Amino acid sequence: MGLKYDKDNVLDVGRTPRQNERKRMPYAAGHRLAVKKRIIDSARLTHGGFYSYFKSKSDLYAEVLDCFFTNPEWEHCWEGVEVDLSKGEVGPQIVRAYLSRQHFEDVENSCPMVALPTDVAHSGVSARTAFETVFRSMVSVLERSIRRCGKHRHTTAQATAAMCIGGMVIARAIVNREVVDDLRKACMVVALELGGWDEDDRAAKRKS
Repeated sequence: MGLKYDKDNVLDVGRTPRQNERKRMPYAAGHRLAVKKRIIDSARLTHGGFYSYFKSKSDLYAEVLDCFFTNPEWEHCWEGVEVDLSKGEVGPQIVRAYLSRQHFEDVENSCPMVALPTDVAHSGVSARTAFETVFRSMVSVLERSIRRCGKHRHTTAQATAAMCIGGMVIARAIVNREVVDDLRKACMVVALELGGWDEDDRAAKRKS
């Protein structure tokens, strides 16, 4: 049975699928600005409904801080990007996924560590603790599959995670797409070298 939507593109159970198809039209000019204003207004809430769900914005951030390496059921995957956390060497998968073109372009489904670092830095303990938890999880996953560095594996994993997150934050702040792509690739190359994961790439190039 087809879903039915009202004039605001909301599910409507009062029309037939055929009526629904006639009703669904492209958004009118100014729709995006109106939606953006509602989002901004919601973000500025200081009382009322907001506090019936969250005590503060810090608590809200603590709830949304999550990513694919901490939650196997994380739904906001980037199209064309796959990461199999069950594999022993997941490190290079995370580096390539995190610095991928798809992650850069899919701002709406971005990892919150890229989308919210400034907000979290100015938030309370709950948000910063949640951020730390996700970061430490990323470091732990990377550390398990690092090939080099011996006793410095943890330090290398920390630097690799910071490069992935920071590289994407900076890329999102740049206008020139050529500079953005160069930056992503540079961070990816260095991160893969740090973990010793570039050896597979070199071997593949030699075979080709």
